[in-house]
Amino acid sequence: MSTKTKVLVVISLILAIALPVFANGNGETTTAASELSPVQEIIRQAEGMSMEELAKKAIEESNGAMFYGVGNSSRGKTALPLFIAYLQTIDPNYTLNYEWQQPKNNKIFDQLTADSLKETGTFAMTLIQDGNQIESKMVRTGILDTFIPKEWAEANGTTADEYTGYLPLQTLNKVFMYNNTGSKSYDNVWDFVAPGEHGLFMDIDSEIVGKNFLYMLTQDVYAAELKEAFDALSDSEKALFQPTIDAVSSDASDLGLGENGKYALAWIKLWVESYNAQTDDGPICNTLVSASATDQFGLIVYSKLRSVEESATVSKKNVDIAAYNDGYQGFGGYGYCHYLFVTDNSPLPWTACAFIAYMVNTADGFSAWGKDIGGYSSNPNVAAETEAIYQHKTGGMAEDGVTVEYPALNDRGGDWWLSENRLVLEDPAYCASVSFTVGSWIEMLSKYTPQ
Repeated sequence: MSTKTKVLVVISLILAIALPVFANGNGETTTAASELSPVQEIIRQAEGMSMEELAKKAIEESNGAMFYGVGNSSRGKTALPLFIAYLQTIDPNYTLNYEWQQPKNNKIFDQLTADSLKETGTFAMTLIQDGNQIESKMVRTGILDTFIPKEWAEANGTTADEYTGYLPLQTLNKVFMYNNTGSKSYDNVWDFVAPGEHGLFMDIDSEIVGKNFLYMLTQDVYAAELKEAFDALSDSEKALFQPTIDAVSSDASDLGLGENGKYALAWIKLWVESYNAQTDDGPICNTLVSASATDQFGLIVYSKLRSVEESATVSKKNVDIAAYNDGYQGFGGYGYCHYLFVTDNSPLPWTACAFIAYMVNTADGFSAWGKDIGGYSSNPNVAAETEAIYQHKTGGMAEDGVTVEYPALNDRGGDWWLSENRLVLEDPAYCASVSFTVGSWIEMLSKYTPQ
């Protein structure tokens, strides 16, 4: 075992001892003698209620009050007035003042932590991403509680008691797409880390979910997929990557990874040392759709394509989605969730639960996000209704029900992307378990610097 890896293993053991509090399936912190907090007791009751019952409790609790929400997505501000309108169908006299905050630069965790120190907090609920930090900073510490709405559980064939994990509003995907104005195409995930390739990617230090993507590659199922994609390469292509695979083999063993862990570490190393770091997905998209971006590719949020304005030099026709190519081998991108939580010191817990239920159980509640491709409701009923409204599978622009003007917009849907490991899906518990070992290993890699 190398000295470097010994240090990582020791760190992980120390942190495992130092963090004895873990989360159960409902997002509650558990100890040897745990008791429900007042908000958790309300959640327990709310999980047995219908949407209408929750709405009546919300009206009783918050009529005329001020509701504060905080989230990584600004669209919570769009969903709130729709929620208020829904409550007014039950009580026309209901009113609710509201404010939605979207902290920048990943400050949402600091903001929620500071608010948790109050006996009664300011924020009623949150919409938040980055499963690793949610697990380690928010749930294990008892700051956030998971609420599983009754209808959502039923739609997913489970119950609140049986369900484990957090409540996702949606899964978002970042996909490999490339400019097609030249002759180059990509039919294997290893093509993106081949010599000379420099994919456009939002830097892992700018958006932490990108680092979670790399953590997840070391999980057995995705490491095996990288091995399978590697096996599909020609002998000459394999020779490009084999030296790196051999070089990281001992690190994979030292980090306690599975038999295919070396393939994961090799891909991670090649990716980190080659990608062209960007500060946001919007500029990446604007580059790729340009006629002058021949043979460039990126790993970006799929939905960015819909905002592209057509011109003589810019078109959505100039890009292809790699995973849609016939015979493509390996994952086509990664997926991460927007999760919904009630704060454990919520000033309006019933209203928070009702708002959360409204967003995950109704197409209107999800509409702030549902209009975009590449975002899939966690409720299969809402996902189907959203597709019927927006027709993402035909790019929303079908002609005669067959022809699609912009093929890249022809989103094959959540059922397709979320099956057969086409996306590397974030697992908060796994990310948290390797963030100090694999994470420290990644930190020691040398990033690519454009000349």
